[in-house]
Amino acid sequence: MKNILFLIFFSFITVFSFSQVSVKANTKASSLKWTGSKITSSHEGTIKLKSGELTINEGKLVGGEFIIDMTSIENTDIEDIEYKEKLEKHLKANDFFGVEKHPTSLIKITEVTYVSESKYKVIADLTIKNITHSVSFDAEVKINNNSYLAIATIVFDRTKYDIKYNSGSYFDDLGNYLILDDVQLNVFLLSEK
Repeated sequence: MKNILFLIFFSFITVFSFSQVSVKANTKASSLKWTGSKITSSHEGTIKLKSGELTINEGKLVGGEFIIDMTSIENTDIEDIEYKEKLEKHLKANDFFGVEKHPTSLIKITEVTYVSESKYKVIADLTIKNITHSVSFDAEVKINNNSYLAIATIVFDRTKYDIKYNSGSYFDDLGNYLILDDVQLNVFLLSEK
Protein backbone atom coordinates (compact mmCIF):
# COMPACT_ATOMS: atom_id res chain seq x y z
CA MET A 1 0.00 0.00 0.00
CA LYS A 2 2.85 2.38 0.87
CA ASN A 3 4.47 1.70 -2.51
CA ILE A 4 1.23 2.55 -4.35
CA LEU A 5 0.83 5.83 -2.41
CA PHE A 6 4.46 6.72 -3.09
CA LEU A 7 4.01 6.08 -6.83
CA ILE A 8 0.85 8.22 -6.95
CA PHE A 9 2.58 11.03 -5.06
CA PHE A 10 5.70 10.80 -7.28
CA SER A 11 3.55 10.83 -10.43
CA PHE A 12 1.67 13.92 -9.22
CA ILE A 13 4.93 15.77 -8.44
CA THR A 14 6.40 14.78 -11.81
CA VAL A 15 3.36 15.98 -13.77
CA PHE A 16 3.24 19.23 -11.81
CA SER A 17 6.94 19.98 -12.21
CA PHE A 18 6.87 19.39 -15.96
CA SER A 19 3.74 21.49 -16.55
CA GLN A 20 5.46 24.66 -15.27
CA VAL A 21 8.33 26.09 -17.29
CA SER A 22 10.49 29.21 -17.20
CA VAL A 23 11.12 30.60 -20.68
CA LYS A 24 13.95 33.08 -21.26
CA ALA A 25 13.33 36.40 -22.95
CA ASN A 26 15.16 37.28 -26.14
CA THR A 27 17.13 40.28 -24.88
CA LYS A 28 17.90 41.56 -28.39
CA ALA A 29 14.28 41.38 -29.65
CA SER A 30 12.73 42.66 -26.40
CA SER A 31 12.59 46.38 -25.60
CA LEU A 32 12.03 48.74 -22.68
CA LYS A 33 11.04 52.33 -23.44
CA TRP A 34 10.89 55.03 -20.76
CA THR A 35 9.11 58.38 -20.64
CA GLY A 36 9.83 61.10 -18.09
CA SER A 37 7.71 64.24 -18.10
CA LYS A 38 7.63 67.89 -17.06
CA ILE A 39 4.41 69.91 -16.92
CA THR A 40 4.45 70.83 -20.62
CA SER A 41 7.01 68.48 -22.19
CA SER A 42 8.62 65.06 -21.89
CA HIS A 43 11.66 63.03 -22.86
CA GLU A 44 11.81 59.40 -23.85
CA GLY A 45 14.36 56.73 -24.52
CA THR A 46 15.34 53.10 -24.10
CA ILE A 47 16.94 50.77 -21.56
CA LYS A 48 18.33 47.33 -22.41
CA LEU A 49 17.14 44.11 -20.84
CA LYS A 50 20.11 42.24 -19.36
CA SER A 51 18.25 38.97 -18.76
CA GLY A 52 14.79 37.70 -17.94
CA GLU A 53 12.23 34.96 -18.06
CA LEU A 54 8.50 34.38 -17.73
CA THR A 55 7.13 31.38 -15.89
CA ILE A 56 4.29 29.58 -17.66
CA ASN A 57 2.02 26.92 -16.20
CA GLU A 58 -0.45 25.09 -18.46
CA GLY A 59 -0.43 27.89 -21.01
CA LYS A 60 -0.89 30.73 -18.51
CA LEU A 61 1.47 33.31 -17.03
CA VAL A 62 2.27 32.60 -13.36
CA GLY A 63 5.51 34.50 -12.69
CA GLY A 64 8.73 35.97 -13.98
CA GLU A 65 11.83 37.99 -13.27
CA PHE A 66 13.80 40.54 -15.29
CA ILE A 67 17.12 42.29 -14.80
CA ILE A 68 17.46 45.71 -16.43
CA ASP A 69 20.84 47.14 -17.48
CA MET A 70 20.66 50.68 -16.07
CA THR A 71 24.02 51.61 -17.62
CA SER A 72 22.33 51.40 -21.04
CA ILE A 73 19.90 54.30 -20.46
CA GLU A 74 19.62 56.21 -23.71
CA ASN A 75 17.58 59.19 -24.89
CA THR A 76 15.87 58.88 -28.28
CA ASP A 77 14.00 62.17 -28.77
CA ILE A 78 16.75 64.82 -28.60
CA GLU A 79 18.48 65.56 -31.92
CA ASP A 80 21.22 67.82 -30.53
CA ILE A 81 24.06 65.36 -29.72
CA GLU A 82 25.59 67.51 -26.96
CA TYR A 83 22.24 68.01 -25.18
CA LYS A 84 21.35 64.32 -25.61
CA GLU A 85 24.65 63.18 -24.06
CA LYS A 86 24.27 65.70 -21.23
CA LEU A 87 20.81 64.32 -20.36
CA GLU A 88 22.00 60.70 -20.52
CA LYS A 89 24.96 61.50 -18.24
CA HIS A 90 22.62 63.21 -15.76
CA LEU A 91 20.18 60.26 -15.77
CA LYS A 92 23.10 57.94 -14.92
CA ALA A 93 24.36 60.25 -12.13
CA ASN A 94 23.44 60.04 -8.44
CA ASP A 95 20.70 62.68 -8.90
CA PHE A 96 18.79 60.02 -10.80
CA PHE A 97 19.65 56.31 -11.14
CA GLY A 98 23.23 56.29 -9.82
CA VAL A 99 24.28 53.56 -12.24
CA GLU A 100 27.89 53.38 -11.03
CA LYS A 101 26.72 52.00 -7.68
CA HIS A 102 23.49 50.48 -9.01
CA PRO A 103 24.13 49.11 -12.53
CA THR A 104 20.99 46.95 -12.59
CA SER A 105 17.33 47.13 -11.59
CA LEU A 106 14.99 44.20 -11.05
CA ILE A 107 11.34 43.43 -11.80
CA LYS A 108 10.14 40.31 -9.98
CA ILE A 109 6.54 39.20 -10.46
CA THR A 110 4.92 38.28 -7.13
CA GLU A 111 1.27 37.78 -8.08
CA VAL A 112 -0.63 37.15 -11.31
CA THR A 113 -4.39 37.22 -11.84
CA TYR A 114 -5.74 35.80 -15.07
CA VAL A 115 -8.47 38.09 -16.46
CA SER A 116 -9.42 36.72 -19.87
CA GLU A 117 -7.84 35.55 -23.13
CA SER A 118 -4.35 37.04 -22.97
CA LYS A 119 -5.12 39.69 -20.31
CA TYR A 120 -3.56 39.61 -16.82
CA LYS A 121 -3.36 41.78 -13.71
CA VAL A 122 0.19 41.66 -12.39
CA ILE A 123 1.82 42.70 -9.13
CA ALA A 124 5.61 42.86 -9.06
CA ASP A 125 8.46 44.01 -6.86
CA LEU A 126 10.41 46.76 -8.62
CA THR A 127 13.93 47.29 -7.27
CA ILE A 128 15.83 50.45 -8.22
CA LYS A 129 18.96 51.66 -6.36
CA ASN A 130 18.54 48.68 -3.97
CA ILE A 131 15.11 50.02 -2.92
CA THR A 132 12.12 47.75 -3.51
CA HIS A 133 8.45 48.71 -3.83
CA SER A 134 5.43 46.90 -5.19
CA VAL A 135 3.93 48.01 -8.52
CA SER A 136 0.76 46.79 -10.21
CA PHE A 137 -0.05 46.87 -13.90
CA ASP A 138 -2.07 45.27 -16.68
CA ALA A 139 -0.28 42.97 -19.10
CA GLU A 140 -1.15 41.31 -22.37
CA VAL A 141 0.68 38.00 -22.72
CA LYS A 142 0.13 35.83 -25.78
CA ILE A 143 1.41 32.31 -25.12
CA ASN A 144 1.89 29.58 -27.71
CA ASN A 145 3.32 26.42 -26.11
CA ASN A 146 6.59 27.68 -24.58
CA SER A 147 6.77 30.90 -26.61
CA TYR A 148 5.33 34.28 -25.65
CA LEU A 149 4.84 37.89 -26.61
CA ALA A 150 4.22 40.16 -23.61
CA ILE A 151 3.28 43.85 -23.57
CA ALA A 152 2.81 46.00 -20.46
CA THR A 153 3.01 49.58 -19.25
CA ILE A 154 4.49 50.08 -15.80
CA VAL A 155 4.20 53.46 -14.07
CA PHE A 156 6.30 54.06 -10.96
CA ASP A 157 6.92 56.99 -8.61
CA ARG A 158 10.64 57.76 -8.90
CA THR A 159 10.75 59.52 -5.50
CA LYS A 160 10.08 56.19 -3.76
CA TYR A 161 13.49 55.11 -5.09
CA ASP A 162 15.35 58.17 -3.77
CA ILE A 163 15.18 60.02 -7.11
CA LYS A 164 13.98 63.42 -5.89
CA TYR A 165 15.69 65.74 -8.38
CA ASN A 166 13.34 68.70 -9.19
CA SER A 167 10.35 66.87 -7.71
CA GLY A 168 7.41 69.06 -6.74
CA SER A 169 6.81 66.68 -3.82
CA TYR A 170 10.08 67.84 -2.21
CA PHE A 171 10.89 71.27 -3.63
CA ASP A 172 8.82 74.46 -3.97
CA ASP A 173 8.76 77.08 -6.73
CA LEU A 174 10.42 74.96 -9.42
CA GLY A 175 8.38 76.51 -12.22
CA ASN A 176 9.40 75.07 -15.60
CA TYR A 177 12.15 73.02 -13.91
CA LEU A 178 9.62 70.78 -12.17
CA ILE A 179 9.85 67.13 -13.25
CA LEU A 180 6.84 64.91 -12.58
CA ASP A 181 7.32 62.03 -10.13
CA ASP A 182 5.79 59.32 -12.32
CA VAL A 183 7.98 57.54 -14.86
CA GLN A 184 6.40 55.35 -17.52
CA LEU A 185 8.07 52.16 -18.72
CA ASN A 186 6.66 50.45 -21.82
CA VAL A 187 7.68 46.79 -21.85
CA PHE A 188 7.79 44.57 -24.94
CA LEU A 189 9.03 41.03 -24.34
CA LEU A 190 9.61 38.27 -26.84
CA SER A 191 10.71 34.79 -25.84
CA GLU A 192 13.80 33.05 -27.13
CA LYS A 193 13.14 30.47 -29.84
